[in-house]
Amino acid sequence: MTEPSHVDPSRDPDEDDIVATRPPEADRRATPFLPLDVLGTYVVGFAMGTADIVPGFSGGTVALVAGVYERLVANVRQAARAASLLVRGQLREAIRALGVIEWVFVVALLSGVFSAIVALASFLEQQLEDEPVLMSAIFLGLVLGATVVATGELRAPSVRHAVIAVAVAAVTFVALGARAATSADPALWLLFIGGAIAICALILPGISGSFLLLLFGVYEFVIASVSNFDVTVLTVVAAGAVVGLASFSTLLNWLLREHHDVVLAALLGLMAGSARVLWPWPSTDGVGDPSLGPPVGSEVPLAIAVMVGGVVAVVTFAFVARRVADAT
Repeated sequence: MTEPSHVDPSRDPDEDDIVATRPPEADRRATPFLPLDVLGTYVVGFAMGTADIVPGFSGGTVALVAGVYERLVANVRQAARAASLLVRGQLREAIRALGVIEWVFVVALLSGVFSAIVALASFLEQQLEDEPVLMSAIFLGLVLGATVVATGELRAPSVRHAVIAVAVAAVTFVALGARAATSADPALWLLFIGGAIAICALILPGISGSFLLLLFGVYEFVIASVSNFDVTVLTVVAAGAVVGLASFSTLLNWLLREHHDVVLAALLGLMAGSARVLWPWPSTDGVGDPSLGPPVGSEVPLAIAVMVGGVVAVVTFAFVARRVADAT
C-alpha cells in the first residue's frame, strides 16, 4: 500500500515549485541546529568518508545506520533541483531552491567525509594491502551489523519485506560475481554511463563507487586518467556523475516518500548481498574481489572475533547516534 505523502505545514505555498518534497525524516528545518548536532554530523561524515575508502563498503551504509540517510537523500535531491533550475536559466528560483538546503548539515557532513579521506586514505590503503584478511573481516562485520541495525528503520515490517530483502540479496550476490573485462580504451559513452552509475554509490548503501567502476571494467582507466589529468575523460565521467546523481536522487527521494518500507527492504538486501566482496578469503585479488576462496583454518578464529567486533561497533555507534539525535 502506498504511504501518504508528508506535507510540511510550515512551508510557504509559494515555495512548492522549488522545494523537493521530503520524507518525514528529512523535515527538520524547523529544529534549531545546535553545536552538538554539528559535531555529531561531522563524526557521521568522518565515518562515511572512512567507509568510502574501502572497496565494497559505502558511506551510504553509515548514513543509514546513523539515521541521516533520508535527510541526506532529500538534501541531495534539493541540490539537484536547484541545479536543474540554474541550467534552465531560472536564476532567481535556483537561488531560492539553494536557500532551502540544510547547509549546516550538509557542510558538517561533507567536512567529515573529506577529513576522513585526507587523514586515513594512505593508512587504510596500506592496511588493506598488509592485512587483507583482518581488514575484510572487520568491514564484513560492519556491513552485517549495519544490515541488522537498519532493519529497525522499517515502519511496518512484514513477510513481503523479508521476501524482497532476500530476493535482492540473492540477485546482488550473484551479480557481483560477474566482472567485465578491463578495457584499455573504453568508449566515451561507457565512461559516461560508468560515472552516472558509480556516483549513485554516494547515496546507495552497500556498494562503493570504485567497485561499480571495476564492474564496468573502466576502474583502472579512470584512475590512470586522474593521474594523467586527462581532461576529456574526466569531463565525460564528471558529466555522467552529475546526471546520474541528479536523476537517481530524484527517483530515490520519491521512492522513499511513497514506498518507504519496500525501498528499505531492497536496500537491506543490497547491503547483505554486497557483503560478498568483503569475504576475507577471495581466490585472487584480495579485498574487494568478489571471487570466493576457501577459508584458511589458522585465520578463522581471529577473523570471526574481529567480525563480531565489527557488528558490536555498528550497534554501539547506532545506539549512541540515535541517543544524541533524540537528546537534541
